[in-house]
Amino acid sequence: MKTKSYKKVFSLALIMVFIASMLSPMVSSKAIAADVISVSDAISSNTGSDKTVEGYIVGAVKGGSGTSISFQLSAPFIQDTNLAIADSPNETDKTKILPVQLPAGAVRDGLNLKAHPENLGKKVQITGDLMAYFSVPGHKNAKSFSFVGDTPSEPQAEPVTASPDSGLLKTGTKIALTTATENAAIYYTLDGTNPTSSSNRYSEPLTINEDATVKAIAIKDGLKNSEISSFKYTVAFTGLRIHDIQGASHQSPFANKSVADVEGVVTHVVDANNFYMQDTTPDLDENTSDGILIYQKNHGLKSGDAVKVTGQVKEWVLEGYADKLKTDLPVTEINAENGGSVTVTESGHALPAPVVLGDKGRHIPTQIIDNDNFGLFDPKEDGIDFYESLEGMRVEVDNPKIVAPQNYGELVVVTNNKGNTPFNTSGAINISKADYNPERIFVDINDSSFIAKSGDYFKGNITGVMSYSFSNYKVLTNKDQLPTFVECKTKRETTKLLGKNKKLTIASFNVENFSANKDGKDGTSDEKAGRIADSIVHNLNAPDIVGLIEMQDGDGPVNDGKTDAKDSADRLINEIKAKGGPSYEYTDIAPIDVKDGGIPGGNIRVAFIYNPDRVSLAPGTKGTATQAVEYKNGKLSLNPGRIDPTNPAFENSRKPLAAQFMFNGEKVTVIANHFNSKGGDQPMFGKNQPPVLSSEVQRLQIAGIVNNFVKSIKADDPKANVVLLGDFNDFEFTPALEEVKGNELSDMIQEVPYPERYSYSYQGNAQVLDHILVSNNLKKDTNVDIVHINSQFMEQHGRASDHDPVVVQVKLKEDCGLHKFKKAN
Repeated sequence: MKTKSYKKVFSLALIMVFIASMLSPMVSSKAIAADVISVSDAISSNTGSDKTVEGYIVGAVKGGSGTSISFQLSAPFIQDTNLAIADSPNETDKTKILPVQLPAGAVRDGLNLKAHPENLGKKVQITGDLMAYFSVPGHKNAKSFSFVGDTPSEPQAEPVTASPDSGLLKTGTKIALTTATENAAIYYTLDGTNPTSSSNRYSEPLTINEDATVKAIAIKDGLKNSEISSFKYTVAFTGLRIHDIQGASHQSPFANKSVADVEGVVTHVVDANNFYMQDTTPDLDENTSDGILIYQKNHGLKSGDAVKVTGQVKEWVLEGYADKLKTDLPVTEINAENGGSVTVTESGHALPAPVVLGDKGRHIPTQIIDNDNFGLFDPKEDGIDFYESLEGMRVEVDNPKIVAPQNYGELVVVTNNKGNTPFNTSGAINISKADYNPERIFVDINDSSFIAKSGDYFKGNITGVMSYSFSNYKVLTNKDQLPTFVECKTKRETTKLLGKNKKLTIASFNVENFSANKDGKDGTSDEKAGRIADSIVHNLNAPDIVGLIEMQDGDGPVNDGKTDAKDSADRLINEIKAKGGPSYEYTDIAPIDVKDGGIPGGNIRVAFIYNPDRVSLAPGTKGTATQAVEYKNGKLSLNPGRIDPTNPAFENSRKPLAAQFMFNGEKVTVIANHFNSKGGDQPMFGKNQPPVLSSEVQRLQIAGIVNNFVKSIKADDPKANVVLLGDFNDFEFTPALEEVKGNELSDMIQEVPYPERYSYSYQGNAQVLDHILVSNNLKKDTNVDIVHINSQFMEQHGRASDHDPVVVQVKLKEDCGLHKFKKAN
């Protein structure tokens, strides 16, 4: 009897539980845990699985963690992956708030405040695991929830829908509003405000003639009003031609506006998502372009397709360096995604005739890039405006001459164009103080294996589309579209300067990260090492002293803390001997690891090799990386020694190295330099005009320090023989060279005839970065030669470095040791 009684009681209990569950409030997802704990309990004892916590939703985690955690306690909310609960609906003390993780699914969908701001302040029970969240006591892995005190939802009218839905429209498009609730009235607004029963009642489709946000609500007696539906429409301009969109400016007058049915023919397919099109009926205004870039994913188009494009006009920065958004000009494009479209109306359409550049067509400015800070759009005077006026258009370059070695699949060329800078001895064009050659035309042939050097040319015309990337305008074409290529007979030079009994030869040679390491792209291959050695022996006639720039430590780019360059020096000296050169000796001072710039781990430095059969290193003690050399009583305090190496001006840059040599009983102090690079300077054809040359500040500081050292030599011995050499990373007419020269030195580069005055090529501009300066007492007895063997050639032509070496031949006067030195204080 006891057993039956027990079973009957248990059955009744199950029935009561079932009835209670049927009568409990309906919720999005019911909490299942038996014991409910408060927020304060959950915080104080923050451990355990399947724990149900009850509290008020007070916000969501905004950011931070631990003691730095912050909460967002009011709408609008941006987080949907968490919320915050507390024992009080008005709690603001973050130590009393419990962050709750909302996993993807029903829990997140029902609770997150981003989608449901109305949940703020509601009391809720959430079941999950108590553990640290945002490095504070938290609640994670929520499995279920229920609102405390919920009642069955009130019957509600179905929301209003619109056809067409939000998006891009043409002017005059009609919008139909409907609701699935039969006989419900629809009320709407067009100004973005929330509609009520007092708003406009919908009776017929709405005509949209301008950008609008339509909000609508469905109302029916006996039902709760529907949720407010919102539809945002952007009306596209119609009837525009490409030249209207481009405008006579670097920025489209329709930027960020939508346009519809813009017509053109595809002229160049960039890739699967980008193509250029051009109007077949141009406006004949040379200030406005008739071509434009179009973006649509997987467009599937080909050249010659006539199209109509609908989309949003954007000013978009294409490919570039890491800082391109700060430096580069944008390209005007129509983005045909997000409601836009591209419709093909015809295939096989003839392409528009290209604009011929140069004397046979449109003249290119030859001196000014920009002289008005973009204040006046003047394509006839400003090079930057000239190319912008052709952006996206087909252009033709007549019989182009190549003015730089091919690099990254691009050629830099010039065409016949009145006023161009004359060609130098290699067929390139030099810069000058007032002319950075805007007539240069970049041609992207999309082939980095193409072999070409300065002076080569094409017999015929190059046709392509004008674009912009990596800080320059450029013509897009392909190798298979190029005309006949003609290789000129420019040869690598050999200097005529020789070391003689009373004539000392000194060279400056940037050997471009030379090391004993042969591995990888940053190592020095056997071919390169051999070419550098051969250049020193045969092209430079084995100078008595060679200042080496960019010598790396023994293992080159391997960043292992080693700085000694003996292995690198031995490799170079042995290569020189193998080429029939002298047995040079080497001297340098190893830098502190990774403190002198260059490839991390390479520890580049300046150094010397010298022929002991002709010169000797004057007696003295070699300095350390941090010791500063001085000049007293006719000699260096350290030999070799570094100039003021701990001065902040040399941060992340090479420290000058001074060495005193003896030649025929005469002393000569040679200072090797490698000033900080131009990295960080803004581009010539960039968005900032005039460009900011930020690197110049440090070079001016370094130049002043070096000149002060020269002053100290001359103060001690007015007749001292001083030679400065190296990569000064600046031009002969710049403030840095004027500063280092001062009144004590002469830059021998300025004695080189202008057509021969170049040692480096950058973006088609031949220029001088490598200098040799001599004390004024040596100038008239010094000859100079820039030996053009590298900068205008590719490796396939024998190039050994990216710099041309410079050589001087100096006749040192004998003074029978009658130098008069000033006594040190």
